Amino acid sequence: MAGDTGPVAAYPTSAHWGAFDVLVRDGRVVGVRPDPDDPAPSPVIGNVPDAQHHATRVDRPAVRRRWLERGPGPDPRRGGADDEYVAVDWDTALDLVAGEVDRVRREHGNAAVFGGSYGWASAGRFHHAQSQLHRFLNTVGGYTRSVNTYSHAAVEVLLPHVVGAAGTHDLLHRPPTWEAIAEHTDLLVSFGGLRTSNTWVSSGGRAAHTAEPGMREAARRGVEFVSVSPLRDDTAAELGARWVSAAPGTDAAILLALIHVLVVEDLADTAFLERCTVGWPRLRDYVLGGSGGVPRSPEWAAEISGVAAGELRDLARRMARGRTLVNVGWSVQRARYGEQPLWAGVALAACLGQIGLPGGGFATGYGSMGNYGGGSTPIALPRLPQGRNPVDSLIPVARVADMLLCPGEPFDFDGRRLRYPDVRLVYWAGGNPFHHHQDLARLRRAFARPDTVVVNETHWTATARHADVVLPVTTTLERDDIAASRGDLRLRVMRRAVPPHGAARDEYDIFTGLAERLGAAEEFTGGRTAGEWLRHLYEEWRDRQGRADAGLPDFAAFWADGGVDVPHRVADTALFGEFRADPEAHPLGTPSGRIELYSETVAGFGYSDCPGHPVWLGTPERPGSAARRWPLTLVANQPSERLHSQQDMGAHSRAGKVADRAPVRLHPVDAAARGIAGGDVVRLFNDRGSCLAGAVLDDGVRPGVVQLSTGAWFDPSSSEVTCAHGNPNAVTADVGTSRLSQGCTGQLASVEVERFTGAVPPVRAFVPPRVVERGER
Repeated sequence: MAGDTGPVAAYPTSAHWGAFDVLVRDGRVVGVRPDPDDPAPSPVIGNVPDAQHHATRVDRPAVRRRWLERGPGPDPRRGGADDEYVAVDWDTALDLVAGEVDRVRREHGNAAVFGGSYGWASAGRFHHAQSQLHRFLNTVGGYTRSVNTYSHAAVEVLLPHVVGAAGTHDLLHRPPTWEAIAEHTDLLVSFGGLRTSNTWVSSGGRAAHTAEPGMREAARRGVEFVSVSPLRDDTAAELGARWVSAAPGTDAAILLALIHVLVVEDLADTAFLERCTVGWPRLRDYVLGGSGGVPRSPEWAAEISGVAAGELRDLARRMARGRTLVNVGWSVQRARYGEQPLWAGVALAACLGQIGLPGGGFATGYGSMGNYGGGSTPIALPRLPQGRNPVDSLIPVARVADMLLCPGEPFDFDGRRLRYPDVRLVYWAGGNPFHHHQDLARLRRAFARPDTVVVNETHWTATARHADVVLPVTTTLERDDIAASRGDLRLRVMRRAVPPHGAARDEYDIFTGLAERLGAAEEFTGGRTAGEWLRHLYEEWRDRQGRADAGLPDFAAFWADGGVDVPHRVADTALFGEFRADPEAHPLGTPSGRIELYSETVAGFGYSDCPGHPVWLGTPERPGSAARRWPLTLVANQPSERLHSQQDMGAHSRAGKVADRAPVRLHPVDAAARGIAGGDVVRLFNDRGSCLAGAVLDDGVRPGVVQLSTGAWFDPSSSEVTCAHGNPNAVTADVGTSRLSQGCTGQLASVEVERFTGAVPPVRAFVPPRVVERGER
């Protein structure tokens, strides 16, 4: 760069996509390089330099002019293209926010405050936006909270009814390692594939990416892989996986058909089923078509899934011949009735009789996250305590638009009948719902309803542009922190590499200022500075390890050395091993103490969309089930060019764009039928909305399917389309998986695609809003 004369310094740091070095010259990030000890570093680090100094950085507190001049209240123009912001100093901004928090809690109660903060802002253990926000809100009386995750809510709610809460925890956080799979597994059948790019990501980052090398080593040692997915590249080519090209949303039908084969060919392990499960006779009767039902045979499933009956029958027989691990990825349960393939996956593994054996049984998460199968850390990592929330008001995380649009209305959730609170103040920190939520036109209407929206942000995201007050926060490169993910190999130091951008502040300082104004400073800070908190959290964690046994250095030595290996890591080889050996002595946390293939509890809820055992419920997103005008099924999976929507303006992310927009993949036959050529700008649409994208022709996409990853910054700048940039949530449905879990269903949507023939609107997602000085018009 012109004028750069100083030496380049390297600062080891960490992000959710892994550990790496950031290269700095004269206070600016000029490059990055992978950690030399990472066997499979993520190319996503290439986005960091552009994002750190991008024009979309929020450089000072800003208040939406209409809110500043008219005061709090619903506003249908919130987030409009003509919104103008007024720059204010920090004291003014904090006075305004503190005053509004105080007004809302006095006039409407603390349940009228929603603490959003669902996101992946920082890999740091202390500067974790969600923990910081929730700690602050708890010190000032509490807030309405969200529960569970967009990633795997159906897992979190259903599986405790099936295998108990502890069993669900182990499935999510203590699955067998890839080393154990390589040693013990003959066949790994993964519904939803094993997408490599997903394994680059772990919440908190990871010292070394071990999932991708682990999969390759397993293949080298003879593990056979089967990928059931509409996308061939959902599993890496070097694994030599057998691709079962299935219609999206039909996994439950396939799983039930596999169970049917095991039953009718006498391949099911009836001894295991009788000893370790309850409800098997009911499920067997359903699968066989008892009481006038339809047999869930391979021929039946072939009509639904498009997978030949013979292929399904052969797969079931192959699964019964050796040690088989059934993996149902998180993508599969992020759809209507997403509980059903999960439950059917457990049932299939139970029929094979291998639950509790090394290398066999059931899993959910391989290929969904980088730390899954990478070992576990039974002793909790350092974490800022959030305190106690005295408000008993909650929503399932994916029901935020329902909450804002339908105050007071009842909803069902996991056997409870609840009501949506009347939220007047939304405070969001560390997340971008205009990336991860569905039906963005509806979400815009929802964001118009509160009196006030406050957002802490590093960049002018779509969420920031729907806020009344925007507070600029530092990035991970602008503050000190420590990082590690579950099961990580090393707890790492993250030193500040560059000065804060503009007037940006650490979230801790922002909430300290707000707490001071509301008389809760001592409770929020605990009398500690940020640096003192880092020392306290580390030493507290060190004490939990047992100093003499672990031999961990004190904080000063840890900070000087740049990190420490995590002690007491566990490399699990089997799940439910003790239960399998003696179900009476080691019962599961279910009412029966056994695996519940039929749950009296769930059946008692009376949910037609999630009855008491796994069933086939035809989803509207599968091909042929929607009206003819929406003949294609969109798969909106996770992107490989970035983490969610983070740093979409970075070089690596931009390199994947087509015509400056997100790429959408179509099968050549579908493209030809619509007159679409590679590189064309196309419009995806349905009755919820539309988005523009750049066409890529690929025969690795099943016919009748289009694939558009999430994460393109939402750009509603065109009157002709809901998003001009290619955000698939312009067309996805904002409905829950079922009344049981109310999970996210953003993975699939029914759409049509056409070549866009009008004047192509420019992408304006990365053009910040107008910000003026106070008094300027």
